[in-house]
Amino acid sequence: VQLQASGGGLVQPGGSLRLSCAASGSIFSIHDMRWYRQAPGKQRDLVARISSRGSANYADSVKGRFTISRDNAKNTVYLQMNSLKPEDTAVYYCNADLTYYGGTSLYTENYWGQGTQVTVSS
Repeated sequence: VQLQASGGGLVQPGGSLRLSCAASGSIFSIHDMRWYRQAPGKQRDLVARISSRGSANYADSVKGRFTISRDNAKNTVYLQMNSLKPEDTAVYYCNADLTYYGGTSLYTENYWGQGTQVTVSS
């Protein structure tokens, strides 16, 4: 099982980016999916979370600007980021709780994707 994130890049202040994170492998089901971010010299912080039924929560710093969504058929979570600010610059990581097939049993674990760099600068 792995999570593969994509979509980062360089964008000017006020611009938009859309991050994607696809889970692959012997997946039975995916529960909560999350996006975190980590700026240089700072701790990794939760940006947004979405439940399997689509209920979403956001950090105060991104409310009204970022939207988390998921496509359960594609095992993918998205983060639409609008009105980007320089302080949004960070490495963004996806994270998910998922149940996978392990031989004849099911296991539930937390997984991290690799980070994708988002840089907001003029």
